[in-house]
Amino acid sequence: MATDVGAGTSFSMLETMDEAYKVLHLQGQRLSPLNSFYRMTLGNARSLGLQDRIGSLHAGADADIVVLDSSGKSAMELRMRTAKSLTDELFILQTMGDDRCVAEVYVAGKAMKARKAAAKRELETV
Repeated sequence: MATDVGAGTSFSMLETMDEAYKVLHLQGQRLSPLNSFYRMTLGNARSLGLQDRIGSLHAGADADIVVLDSSGKSAMELRMRTAKSLTDELFILQTMGDDRCVAEVYVAGKAMKARKAAAKRELETV
């Protein structure tokens, strides 16, 4: 699974997984949230032969991390009220998520992006 505008309409892996979910559903198949997130992380790393460096949180990995907020959109916040498991939460992210759900990004362990509110709170505590 990958994103590029030449073959799709978004750079967002969450939006791409939503589209994959819909296409498979139309074909009578199901893309589970756990499979979806595997494909976005370790599955992609394995396909590139980079599983020793990226795609997981194991010791020695590059620590490329995206922190997602499953209540990043008001509709998702409402839907989260009925979530009973991690699988439910991942399904909500898979089918409703977009860039508004990205709370923080770390590349090689260094913070690259934080929501403005979180960044503002950090500045206020300094």
